[in-house]
Amino acid sequence: MTAAAFAAFAPFTLLGTLTIIVMLLIAIRRSHKLAAFSTITGLGLCCIALPFAAPASPVQVTPLFVIDGTALFYAGLVLGAALVVAILSYAYLDSTAHGPREEYYLLLLTATLGAAVLPASVHFASFFLGLETLSISLLGLIAYASPRATAAEAGIKYLILGGASSAFLLFGMALIYADLGTMSFADIGTLAHAGSPHDLYRLAGVAMILIGVAFKLSLVPFHMWTPDIYEAAPAPVTAFVAVVSKIAVFAVILRYFILAEGPADASLRMGLAVIAILSMLGGNVLALLQNNVKRMLAYSSIAHLGYLLVAFLAAGTLGIEAAAYYLAAYAVTSLGAFGIVGLLSAPGAGRDADQIDDYRGLFRTRPFLAASLALMLLSLAGIPPTMGFFGKFYLIVAGVGTGLFWPVAALVLGSVIGLYYYLRVLVVMAMPNESTTPVPVTVPLFGTAVIAVLLALLVALGTYPAPAIALIRMAVG
Repeated sequence: MTAAAFAAFAPFTLLGTLTIIVMLLIAIRRSHKLAAFSTITGLGLCCIALPFAAPASPVQVTPLFVIDGTALFYAGLVLGAALVVAILSYAYLDSTAHGPREEYYLLLLTATLGAAVLPASVHFASFFLGLETLSISLLGLIAYASPRATAAEAGIKYLILGGASSAFLLFGMALIYADLGTMSFADIGTLAHAGSPHDLYRLAGVAMILIGVAFKLSLVPFHMWTPDIYEAAPAPVTAFVAVVSKIAVFAVILRYFILAEGPADASLRMGLAVIAILSMLGGNVLALLQNNVKRMLAYSSIAHLGYLLVAFLAAGTLGIEAAAYYLAAYAVTSLGAFGIVGLLSAPGAGRDADQIDDYRGLFRTRPFLAASLALMLLSLAGIPPTMGFFGKFYLIVAGVGTGLFWPVAALVLGSVIGLYYYLRVLVVMAMPNESTTPVPVTVPLFGTAVIAVLLALLVALGTYPAPAIALIRMAVG
């Protein structure tokens, strides 16, 4: 490795070192505050290290990784989201004395490490290792911080379905290797373009990889695990699953299909278009039936990943930019929404504040949090002046520009359907509070500060998105 490679890979090296340091600190002294502070400080340093790594990129770091603008941009989203989740987790875990809490941060760091390296992966080996590091850590996180039986059940469901999706991925990779004799994304693209005598192996392998990724991204019809796990997992963990894992998997699969010339395959594009339309319409229609806010946001996330497939299908520079901006908008919005759910959850309660009736009268009791949640939901619906509006506008422009009329029509129709159930929550928050459900007496100041920062980003970049678009064009364009 060259000096440039070491410099470019420094944020990831720092993240791995941080994981080891936190593990040693836990062994030396069990302290929730120490573990949380070390994790938050370390993740902040990793975020600061990203701009210093940019001048050394693009650079090949072993045959498994390429550190370029795309990798650093998506790693920045992953690390920033993980930092927010760590802060919200401290507020969430500090309110309950259930069991040891220090190892939670170790699992959070290993999951973040697996997610951060995925956007830089250009080889099936690093793709699979990063994905499994992320997935195995999530198994513990989903059930870790909750005494509820449903949390353990959700962890088991994720174990079974995650194992099944990994099997599909691994078998698909094996078939492609059997056909082309390589696991490098770029080499796969070169050899596939030249043609091979066993194209059936490659096509079957691509189909299996698509199935495995659809499980990880909870796309229809591989989405059934999503609402149960979102509902049962602690709110900060739900935010991590909804944001960090989705960003990482989407980024690596986007890189794979661009390098392997997947967008040129007409049958693959047709299959992805069908999955996108089903996800957009199915996710929104199923969300209409929910009285649980976390389940509603789970089905909503299915629809939003369907929206992202429009940018995926559009490919080209505009499609890549649209995907990057929409993922950033989705990250800010989802972190804010799930963060508010976590802050409103009563200490020691048998569940989070996830029933829609829990939000009745919130505009009177918690006006700032209610207004913040309202803007987060309006952003998910694509209403200005929020990042969600420009994100959907970007997707529509990219889709129309490449002739994706049916997926774009499904995007518009799904957004109209989604507006109804988002507004339903706003109406409940404005109604008089007749519920006897207890709410927290106080909300931690640092938790409110995190929501305030997310809200400022949501409105500022929704009102004036030029800085974000310029950064995206410089990084991934």
